[in-house]
Amino acid sequence: MSRTFVEVAGKRLPLSNLEKDLYPSYGFTKARILEYYRRIAEFILPHLHARALTLKRYPEGVEKDFFFEKRCPSHRPAWVKTAEIRRDDHEKMTVCLVNDLETLIWVENLASLELHVPLARTGSPETPDSMVFDLDPGHQANILDCAKVALILRDLLSGLQLACYPKTSGKKGLHVYVPLNRKEATFKETKEFSKAVAVIMQKNYPDLVTAKMAKEYRKQKVFINWSQNDATKTMICVYSLRAREKPIVSFPLAWKELENLTGRDDAEQLQVLHSEAISRTEKQGDLFRDVITKKQKLPYL
Repeated sequence: MSRTFVEVAGKRLPLSNLEKDLYPSYGFTKARILEYYRRIAEFILPHLHARALTLKRYPEGVEKDFFFEKRCPSHRPAWVKTAEIRRDDHEKMTVCLVNDLETLIWVENLASLELHVPLARTGSPETPDSMVFDLDPGHQANILDCAKVALILRDLLSGLQLACYPKTSGKKGLHVYVPLNRKEATFKETKEFSKAVAVIMQKNYPDLVTAKMAKEYRKQKVFINWSQNDATKTMICVYSLRAREKPIVSFPLAWKELENLTGRDDAEQLQVLHSEAISRTEKQGDLFRDVITKKQKLPYL
């Protein structure tokens, strides 16, 4: 195993196997993955801050086996910040907090290509900062169908005086986030609200939308997965890489851009590669910043 030592924010970090190609069909080494996360750090860190990280590790690359790691590895450096949370069985578990660049680089050296976080911070685990609509295309549907649903959802929520923000999942679907950022918010409230909206959309757009989880109901439709609004669930963090053939990123979009891309009927345009993610964030900033700052209250339906 080759090893290189670097200094990040005053911390000495050993980096291993930088030459290993973790996206072999594309040609993207661990060194390039580390460089991507270094350059995107300014934008991704606010969305990771104080959230229990679930690592999804691909030590042999995206074409080989992976594993999830919810517990913060015991071999972590002493300076890695952690938090204690309770699992479903009420047992305590120590989790990693990626609050700074040095921790982000340490995590990526573990080949955790994907970064998954809950909708709540560890200091208030029962208080979601946002509500999410996870738009998942069924068989014979695609991300453009998700875009159509997202635009309908935007207009519906706008009528309720709620702003929302879309991002690609980095895979087949889209995520629409509704920021709350209120101490009074609960997962019970967000789950009931999102399910009600999903059922309303299913009733009004039965050929396009389903609110039912069973796969037999999803053919040629978009499933609005309202169940993600739960303290035990995680979502792929905005700006995280995804473990696909190419290093595609879960990336935020402006609504106007989503409208234009839907009109072109080109699904490929909704897949944002690492290089485009860097250039676009450096040019336009963080399109998802309002998700962690804007305060909104859910109305009664």
